[in-house]
Formats: sequence, structure tokens, C-alpha cells
Amino acid sequence: MKFFQDFDSGVGKTERKPFSGKQALVIGGTGGIGKEIALLLAESGARITLHGGSSRERLALTMEAIHERGGEADGFLWQIDGVEAIDRIFSEYSTCAARAAYISRNERFISGGYYYPDILVYAYGPFKRAALNETNAADWQFLTQQNLTLPGATVSRVLPSMLERKWGRILLFGGTNTDAIRGFATTAAYSAAKTSLGVLAKSVAKAAGGAGVTCNVICPGLTDTEYANEAVRVYNRGKSPTGKSLSSKMVALTAMYVLANRSINGAIIPVDEGVVV
Repeated sequence: MKFFQDFDSGVGKTERKPFSGKQALVIGGTGGIGKEIALLLAESGARITLHGGSSRERLALTMEAIHERGGEADGFLWQIDGVEAIDRIFSEYSTCAARAAYISRNERFISGGYYYPDILVYAYGPFKRAALNETNAADWQFLTQQNLTLPGATVSRVLPSMLERKWGRILLFGGTNTDAIRGFATTAAYSAAKTSLGVLAKSVAKAAGGAGVTCNVICPGLTDTEYANEAVRVYNRGKSPTGKSLSSKMVALTAMYVLANRSINGAIIPVDEGVVV
């Protein structure tokens, strides 16, 4: 991973792999962009814990792919359906970390005996398309909770540990064109929540940047993943300035650049080829 050696990731420029000795939790890491980031983090030396929603097959295949690349990985499944999921995620994560003997080498506990990662990638957030006049209160509550409240609460949970270590990386994901305040004809609730992640990232940078903690938001364009059906792929190609959809790998490469560079902090970064939707 020579590309990343130009940046001070806090591990030391003489290291061949910039994230050696670091532990990463990738929420939504068994598919799509999250999976590609997990693979690249593993190649960069991080030990990976994958969170997936329901597919044991995807979890197993992603761990297998990491192991084939010489990386270390484990993982767990848990549906993120409310704020109580945060405790369960970190309980499962702590179990994985203990099983890997990572805790015994790096005793960083916060209240309740939970362990928290050096790197948090939050690559999960459900999407729903509906006209504004057809978006009801339940839609607003669900999309705001899933795309803002839960990422925000998760960041609040990991931040004390990163401050204690004086090092941390947090990466969040907005939606297409949510790098600035815009109007949306059919995705107002989703896009409002995703746009607000920029406030979260800039707040973390303000509060913790002096302690070596970075938090940034990447706003991918119309990206083809294994979750996209043919109709979605056709739409993506039709809207793309190049006539081609983005790949998860393209977005993940930008994510790695951001994670490896401590000078990028509180940034909201569109990776969308200039698309307007």
C-alpha cells in the first residue's frame, strides 16, 4: 500500500502498512462500499471486525476474502432497528476483540466494560424515495433515526476512547448530493438526515482534532453495488455524467485516502463525478 505511505497515519512512516496494529469496526461491512473499505483496511494492516445485518453468507465470504489477502477479520450480524442496537453492536464488538486477544494487548475500556475501535467506518443507512407530500411522520422518524441519530450516537460512544488514545479515525457516509444544503424532490427526509452528518463531522473535528482524531463524510454518487437491481443500474448510468456508474471500489479508494491523511478533518467530500440528481 505504498500510495498511503505519504501521509502520517499515526503509525509511523517507516511502517509498510499504515494501519498496522489498529483495530477497525466497519458497520455495514459485508457488502457494497463498506466491504470494499474493509478489504483495503485489511490490506493496510488493520484488524477488521465486520458488522452485517442478516446475511451469514455475505459475512463469511467477506471474512474469507480478507483472510485470503493475509488480513485478520471476524464479525457478527445484528439488525440495526433502534437505539438499543448500539449497545448490542459494541457488546458483540468487545467479544470479538477479546477473542482476538486484542484487549489484553491494548487495555482501553470505557464504562460498562465495552471496548472501542481505533477506526470506525459507518457505512450503513437505509434509503427511501417518496415525494415530500407523500412522506409521513413515520418515514421522517425512521430515516432520521437510521441515518443521523444512530451514526451520531455511535460516534459519541467511540469518541472518549479515541480521545484517551490520542488517535482515531471516523468515516461516515452521506448520500448523493448531500455535501451541501439542497432541495430534493423525492428524497427530502433521507437527504436531510444525510446532509446533517456534515455537522457531526465538523463537530468531531472541532472537539477532538487536537487529540489526533479525524471525522469526515464521503458523499458517493450513484454507485453500483450487489444490492442494486437492473432498473437501478440503468437509472445510475442515465444520470451519470460519464454514462457509467461508479463502482464501490472507486469510492473505497477515496475513503482510504481520507482515512490515511490526518490533515483531512471535518470534510464533506463528494465522490460523484459531478452528478446532479
